[in-house]
Amino acid sequence: SWTWSPRCYLLCLLCALCVLCGSLFPQAQASALGSVSQRDADGEGGAAARAGGFALFFTSYSTWRGRPGVWLEDLVVREEERGRGVGVALLRAVGRIAVERGCGRLEFSVLDWNQPAIGFYKRLGAEVMPDWRVCRVAGESLGAMARG
Repeated sequence: SWTWSPRCYLLCLLCALCVLCGSLFPQAQASALGSVSQRDADGEGGAAARAGGFALFFTSYSTWRGRPGVWLEDLVVREEERGRGVGVALLRAVGRIAVERGCGRLEFSVLDWNQPAIGFYKRLGAEVMPDWRVCRVAGESLGAMARG
């Protein structure tokens, strides 16, 4: 079964994400804040090389709740590992971190066409927020905004 521990989080970070990002997204730079491995990395070798996925997350803050939160930027599971509990283990691990930190919520976005992901998140208790839209400023627009 899939397990997660703070030690795994630290030991697998760079190696696992380099492996995963390189195989899943060749164009991506490998940088992230969390990973999970099939083995707990409690001193046994090979855990990073067996990482089945990763969760990239960071602390946010809700002015509505007056409390910190966690933003899940990416949840990626290798295709050959899907259906084996990796995504569930990752999402629950991030949820535990949010609870341990006293956060008011865990938030993330999902593409509206990705019905399998939407169903997965809903089964784990997520609410899809129909009234909210993602806004993005990038590239030249970001430069123009910054210049005023």
